[in-house]
Amino acid sequence: MFVAGLVATLAAPALAQTTPPAQPPSKPTAPPTTPAPAPPAAQAEAPRPYPEGAKIAYIDIQAVASNSSDGKAATGRLQELEKKKIGEIQAKTKQLEDAKTKQQTSSTIINDAARLSLEKEIDKLTREVQFLQQEAQSERNALQTELQVEFQRKLNPVLEQIGKEKNLHMLVDIQNSGAVWVDTGLDLTQEVIKRLDSNKGTAPAAPVKK
Repeated sequence: MFVAGLVATLAAPALAQTTPPAQPPSKPTAPPTTPAPAPPAAQAEAPRPYPEGAKIAYIDIQAVASNSSDGKAATGRLQELEKKKIGEIQAKTKQLEDAKTKQQTSSTIINDAARLSLEKEIDKLTREVQFLQQEAQSERNALQTELQVEFQRKLNPVLEQIGKEKNLHMLVDIQNSGAVWVDTGLDLTQEVIKRLDSNKGTAPAAPVKK
């Protein structure tokens, strides 16, 4: 829609300056036809029931992290840090670009001392940009590791609880299972998300001091 609006805006002056061609005689208008009814939309397949007595089930860890409240909160914290660091890097990069522009435009009108000072300033700003980039990556990695550990700490009791309730021998992450076919009734992802969200705000009991 934006592209179409831009094209129309640019084309308007040219159209206004051009004499429109003569219009041919109008032809009789054909009676409107009734459009064919649209085919009925395919109904979503109902989820398969959980096979009673199953000893192995699976979840999609990535889906749990993306759709649970804790996972969304962790993603928000990462995005907030990234936004802050990108702003810092962009501001410092702008200073570097301005210094380089000044060097290019004033190289013939400044004396040697000013030229040397500007070169040092550019070198300093270049190192600062590189440092900010490395610092941003390091802080992001540290926060991501911290959030992963915290998320896993909250998730593990939920997985253990569901596994015991259903008498499972194994609960696997489908993305890393290597499975080439699976009964979708064994998917407990949504149950894990609901259970994890219902535990939100419930802190683990503190150990009793002796």
